[in-house]
Amino acid sequence: MTVNIYDDLNKLESSFRKTEEFAEVSKAIEAVKADEQASELFKSFRKIQVTLQEKQMQGEEIAPEELEYAQKTAQLAQQNEKIMEMLQAEMKLSGLIEEVNRVLMKPIQEMYEAL
Repeated sequence: MTVNIYDDLNKLESSFRKTEEFAEVSKAIEAVKADEQASELFKSFRKIQVTLQEKQMQGEEIAPEELEYAQKTAQLAQQNEKIMEMLQAEMKLSGLIEEVNRVLMKPIQEMYEAL
């Protein structure tokens, strides 16, 4: 019997979108979007994060002023209540995703444990 795992994944995605954790992230993102200052600050924060990650992955050196700018931007973002609520909601959602991953990996772990 052939199993179409993608049907199950689509059902899982649908269920995922209905979770409280997903709803909290969605609500928090909308709150940031509605606040122009928070939205611009978060966009700046994400842009510098991505830039630094790309440089790191390419083995490029990060200039001290870039690092200082990133730290200042992160501090400003952490002082913004709406951004912090969004990041906290995202952390809860990440916990749910990690749990799904643990469940999916369980059969593989069991096989290796049986060695």
